[in-house]
Amino acid sequence: MAQPGTSQRGSGRTSEKEEAAAAAAKEAEAALERHQELLAGKAHKEGGSARMSLLILLSIFLVAASVMFLVYKNFPQLSEEEREYIKVPRDMDDAKALGKVLSKYKDNFYVQVLVAYFATYVFLQTFAIPGSIFLSILSGFLYPFPLALFLVCLCSGLGASFCYMLSYLVGRPVVYRYLTEKAVKWSQQVERHREHLINYIIFLRITPFLPNWFINITSPVINVPLKVFFIGTFLGVAPPSFVAIKAGTTLYQLTTAGEAVSWNSVFILMILAILSILPAIFQKKLKQKFE
Repeated sequence: MAQPGTSQRGSGRTSEKEEAAAAAAKEAEAALERHQELLAGKAHKEGGSARMSLLILLSIFLVAASVMFLVYKNFPQLSEEEREYIKVPRDMDDAKALGKVLSKYKDNFYVQVLVAYFATYVFLQTFAIPGSIFLSILSGFLYPFPLALFLVCLCSGLGASFCYMLSYLVGRPVVYRYLTEKAVKWSQQVERHREHLINYIIFLRITPFLPNWFINITSPVINVPLKVFFIGTFLGVAPPSFVAIKAGTTLYQLTTAGEAVSWNSVFILMILAILSILPAIFQKKLKQKFE
């Protein structure tokens, strides 16, 4: 039979745990409210400078486009027919035509082709321009698998980081003015996963829950560190890139980008997404247990 003193002590410890948990929850809720108020205040304060930020962003884009033009001018001499295919692919036919031209010049002009591929991929990622999925598929056609995977991950990581820095430097007023509500909602998720932010970024890159462009431009606003952002992106894009690159080895058998993704690939990506978030879940459970 339990002694009264023991029962009271056990009850006291339980009460203390409940009070501590309630206090922690209240503090977290207050922190989120402060963050929401901060974002809302900045939206009101800096919203007027959104137009100026867009003008600066346009200027940076024009400079980057000029660099891309120089890369193009440094490309090997092409025939008139081949020049028509040197463009950002918009569909699988464009990717096939571009792959045919690049494969012809890759052996004799290896560095020029590699630099052009690298610069184009980073450019698309930096300014959130569609088309990088076709470049990922194309890498599997042009290069050995290990090099293609590293190249796609590096380009994705650098391009997303440049987009992050652009948002940090000139894009924040745009986010404050037009994406305040969505940024606040995502900031709540980030705060919940702050201790395991790399795992969370990896999870988001594997899964389609948030658009990549939204992650890139809002991360600096809600205080996601650039180092964590780059590492999470570099590792997180690897699984979907694996699928795209593998499909690129059979480029001329594909008719649409959707054919690059099979149900087996989707299942594998789901497993990897779950694995990426498991360490955070286990650590959270252990922390709750020992508290």
